[in-house]
This record gives sequence, structure tokens and C-alpha cells, in this order.
Amino acid sequence: MSKKVLLATEKPFAKSAVEGIKQIFDAAGYELIKLEKYTDKADFLKAVTDVDAMIIRSDKASSEVIAAGSRLKVIVRAGAGFDNIDLSAASAKGICAMNTPGQNSNAVAELAIGMMIYLARNKFTEGNGSELKGKKLGIHAYGNVGKLVAGIARGMGMGIYAFDPFVKAEAMASENVKACSSIEELYSTCDYVSLHIPANEKTKKSINYDLLSKMKKGATLINTARKEVICEEGLKKIMTEREDFKYATDIAPDCHAEIVEKFGLRYHGTKKKMGAETSEANINAGLAAARQIVAFLEKGDRTFQVNK
Repeated sequence: MSKKVLLATEKPFAKSAVEGIKQIFDAAGYELIKLEKYTDKADFLKAVTDVDAMIIRSDKASSEVIAAGSRLKVIVRAGAGFDNIDLSAASAKGICAMNTPGQNSNAVAELAIGMMIYLARNKFTEGNGSELKGKKLGIHAYGNVGKLVAGIARGMGMGIYAFDPFVKAEAMASENVKACSSIEELYSTCDYVSLHIPANEKTKKSINYDLLSKMKKGATLINTARKEVICEEGLKKIMTEREDFKYATDIAPDCHAEIVEKFGLRYHGTKKKMGAETSEANINAGLAAARQIVAFLEKGDRTFQVNK
């Protein structure tokens, strides 16, 4: 029996990405089953019942979906974040869950810089804005995306600071990045802070009023990470108290409409997460996911497993 792979994408990959994914599975002798633009969860549950592997984007690999996958051995989330996979449920069934780190990194980094410019120039409306050159940029989590943001910003003449307890200060210094000893130091030092932390029990709502209140006059917070890391009540409070504070994100908070109404030019948020919404990232992540599935099923390669 040939192996079956489900491509479950409510928001489909680009046509060229799907073609590339199919070529990889054709070469391996696998059957690709596509479930695209679905609106009924029942369709997802039905499609996953007899497949060996699954690729998803922002689709929810919930405990119910995982339970329905009687033959499921591996799930790959095409992208860096994997909070849309129920890792406990996957582990309980012995299913390997993976992400594709680095494939979307440049797209997210460019978006973060673009949002800085957009708010600095008053969302391209009339009137004096400001320049990024000479400003201090704080990178909260110095991973794949953070390093790319730092590189672009450095080329624009910004001073780069970072906080990441998992990266040595010496490694940052070798890339002309000044390591901060605490989150508080990062936020109080920089004109811009770019968030690149995951959403987990330690980070959810960790970007709160107390932390944001430490930011400099005229400060801007950029969030291309996850909306859950922001304490929305704290965000609304700081934006109410400080007319100089700006916030941009590629995943709108629950209070989006309220913030738009109250804070106008000082806020920008997109309805759907768009960090990876480039043709290049779309293709890179999809192909990487397909290759990882073949490597796992044929060789047991668990390099990018996230539920170890």
C-alpha cells in the first residue's frame, strides 16, 4: 500500500508550491491528497482518517483531528510557529510533530522592518514623520527572524540590541549586537522593539503594561510573533496614557476595532497573520515540509521534531 499524505490548507499554498510538493511525493511513490479552502471541520476529520502524514499551515491539528488520524505518523506545520498543533495529543499517539524553521524567516523580517517604516512615516499620510537611522532597535528573541531583522536594520543605520537567554552575549557581540541582561533593560533602552518570541505558558500576556511603560518616549512595538504574547488590557492602557506610543502587528488583537477607533495613526494590525505571505516563503515552507515527511517516513529523520 502506497503512503498517503494529506495537504490540509484552508488557506492554500501558491500553485507553484503545490506542484513542487506533489513532485516530491511523486518521486517518493506517495499519494498526495489535497484538502484546500475547506470550510467545514467535518471535511478535515474525514480526510485525515487514512493518511500516513499531513502538512498544515495555520490549520488546527487539534486533539480531535489527531484522534481521527488512525494511520497518522507525522504532522508538519509549514512555518516556524507550531502552537496550532496539540503536541500532547500527538505525543500520546506516538505521532511526530514538526515545523519548518527558517523557511519564512526573511519574509517575516522584511515585514517587521516595513511596519517600522510605515508607522514612522505616519502610515504614509501627510506631515512630518521620523527616520529609522540612528534609532535603537531591540530584538526580543535573537533567533532566525531576529538575526535577519538585525541585519536589515543595521544596514539602515540603526543600533541593535537584543535579549535572548539562549544566545551567548559573545555570539551577539560578534554580529555587532549589544546583549541586554534583562527584558526590562531591552525595553527601556530602545526606540523600537521587535517581538520574535513563541506563544507558550511563560510568554502569553508577558508583554504587559509594566513592561511597556518602561519604553522610551516615542517608542514603537512591532509584533510579528503571536497575538497571545500581548496583554491587550495593558496595551490599551499604555496607548491611552501615552500619545507617543505606537504598535504594529501582523495578527490583529481581539480589541482591534477598539484600538483602530481610538488610536488611528499610532496603530496598524492585519486581520490575518501575514508574516509568511510572500511567494518565496510560501514555496520554501511547503517544499521543506514535503522533504521532511519523506525523510521521516523513509529514514526516521526527526531533525525538526517539536514534541520531543
